[in-house]
Parts: sequence; structure tokens; C-alpha cells
Amino acid sequence: MGLVEGLDRLRELSERLKSEGKRVVFTNGCFDILHAGHVDYLERAKSLGDVLIVGVNSDVSVRKIKGDKRPIVPEEMRVRVLLGLKAVDYVVLFDEENPLKVIEAVRPNVLVKGADWPLEKIVGREFADEVVRIPFRFDISTSKIVERVVERYCGGEAPLG
Repeated sequence: MGLVEGLDRLRELSERLKSEGKRVVFTNGCFDILHAGHVDYLERAKSLGDVLIVGVNSDVSVRKIKGDKRPIVPEEMRVRVLLGLKAVDYVVLFDEENPLKVIEAVRPNVLVKGADWPLEKIVGREFADEVVRIPFRFDISTSKIVERVVERYCGGEAPLG
């Protein structure tokens, strides 16, 4: 358990787990400032199988998607926090804007995304046995947290991209 480096190692890990009869679940995200919504989502994802592998956007990837002001928390710290959660078994970092190569390597039994993602926009669904969209139970996001902090402590708004 821990950080998996490289697509070949990830592929080998996933194949071994499945050969042992484990149901492999995969999800991904930036997980910039970890909050209750993330924890709830990851726990529910884990409940769909035996092993949860989480793809995490690297700092390079987050900047491509969200702009130069993100991430707030560097990738090594985001990985450390995620691996501290009981629900998370393995983490893999990726530099691309989406996790297609990672999902292709894992070929998960279950691919999990938030219910805000339309099925046809879920990257890598063709490599999963099943796709599950999980509705969010908390109205919270990293962007909302940052905006609240700036509003309360800086008297303004933070453009997050």
C-alpha cells in the first residue's frame, strides 16, 4: 500500500490484485485542500470494492487545469494526506490533464466519478467493467474554501481559475 510510481508498476499491481480475487476501484482528482466532501466521496468509492486506487493530478497537471495559482497544497503533501485515509489503499500521480493512461493501466472493476460528470464525459470508461457516479452529500469544494478564507481574512475575492 502506498504511492505507486510508473504505469508498468501500476498495471502489475492491478493485475495481481485482480488475480487474487480483489475488486479494484479507481477514482481520481486534484484533492487540493482535503475536506469532508472528499473524505465522504472516497469512503463511498472504497465501499464499492476491496481496493481503492486514487489517481492524483500532479502539480503540473493541476496548473494546466486550474491555472497558476493552484494547487494550494503541493503534490507530495496531498499524497501523504490521502494515504493517511483508511479508505485509500494506493495513490498514483499523473501529469496529464486527464487520467486516461492511468485508467488504461489499472483497468478497474469499478471506475468512480462524481455525479456531476455526465457518463459520456467520463474519461477511461471503456477500460472499466463498471462506472459508478456518486452524488456529493456536501456542498463544499476547495475553491469555495479558498474564497471563504480570502473573504474573511483578506477582504476580497480570490480568482482561482
